[in-house]
Amino acid sequence: MNDEEKFEGFKKKLIEDNKKEYGKEIREKYGEEAVKKSNEKFMNMTEQQYNELKELENKVLETLKKAYKTGNPAGELGQKTAELHRKWITFCWGNYNTEAHANLTQMYVDDDRFRSYYDKEQPGSAVFLRDAVKIYTESL
Repeated sequence: MNDEEKFEGFKKKLIEDNKKEYGKEIREKYGEEAVKKSNEKFMNMTEQQYNELKELENKVLETLKKAYKTGNPAGELGQKTAELHRKWITFCWGNYNTEAHANLTQMYVDDDRFRSYYDKEQPGSAVFLRDAVKIYTESL
């Protein structure tokens, strides 16, 4: 099996794992068509694009950590975090919608699974991100 075939298998496994964990829930929230488009976009991603996506995710988390310490979601670092988060979700979704962005970060606060991901190093980070994104999306 060559590297390209391994990467294709890796992407399929990630989609299957996501379907098992969140499949019913995301289809109810976003609809079958949105999930299908997202999965197709992911499956068409090259390994380089995937690595860029992971790097962008890491930048979001690193910047969020620094921004949180400022205590100011409207500040430069808070807004940089929101902008990076926008780029990250647009990479995954293929398009951008301010309402969907704001709603997504509200879900990060409301859903224990997502909140624990963002809050694992700094409790309150999910709320900070939500607040930064709310300010960001209202300014667009």
